[in-house]
Amino acid sequence: MTTSVATEAVAEAGVAELPVVADPGKLAPKDARDLSKLFFERLTVLEEGTREYQYARNTLIEMNASLVRYAAGRFRSRGDQMEDIVQVGMIGLIKAIDRFELSREVEFPTFAVPYIVGEIKRFFRDTSWAVHVPRRLQEARVELAKATEELSTRLGRTPTVRELAELMSLSEKEVIEARMASNGYNATSLDAALHSGEDDDAALADFIGAEDPAMELVENFQTLAPLLGQLDERDRCILHLRFVEELTQAQIGERLGVSQMHVSRLLTRILKRLRTGMLATH
Repeated sequence: MTTSVATEAVAEAGVAELPVVADPGKLAPKDARDLSKLFFERLTVLEEGTREYQYARNTLIEMNASLVRYAAGRFRSRGDQMEDIVQVGMIGLIKAIDRFELSREVEFPTFAVPYIVGEIKRFFRDTSWAVHVPRRLQEARVELAKATEELSTRLGRTPTVRELAELMSLSEKEVIEARMASNGYNATSLDAALHSGEDDDAALADFIGAEDPAMELVENFQTLAPLLGQLDERDRCILHLRFVEELTQAQIGERLGVSQMHVSRLLTRILKRLRTGMLATH
């Protein structure tokens, strides 16, 4: 900090009650924390829009810019986007400054970092591809959108693949690939509402796929399993011979040494018992 010419300039601007920070961005972390408290205290009593308020707010942003660089470091693997990440992180820092209150009894860095990281993650959510697509196709998608708009305006209709390929100096196959890649940019939830103009909005899932009849079988099997466990060994053997080995009632009778009629009566009794049990469960 200095108290020379800069102090006089600040005093003339109406900010004499705040210290002048010559280079806020180069302050040590501890100095930045201590000064930030002073500036936040002053900010609470200043009228928004005044020169002193703007000075205090801007200085807080510069003093704490290192928090953005710290948070952005978590995403260093996206080196080609680092400049954008830092810019987005600064938005998070500004939001944190505008919402911070000393009464929270928490250090400003602890409060600010989640805002900064949240803003960066939101940036990735809004600009990243839902499905991984090769970079050449990502770039081709942008060119395809421009070419489609240009030709649509010029021709007064939707351009064909051949026309797009000629304008973009690509093969028709590459144009088709770029179109398919565009589908990977955004993913839509199956629960997304479709506004059809009717009273009730339908969900996307209502128009995709169909009910699987086998699902009811799964439920029935789950209900049937404990009922089968309650049968004695002979009854389970008869069911196995009839429905697993697919023997006729006469063949089952020969296996068990009883008549076909007796097997029929036994099957009727067993199946009635299982049916009654399942209906009672449902």
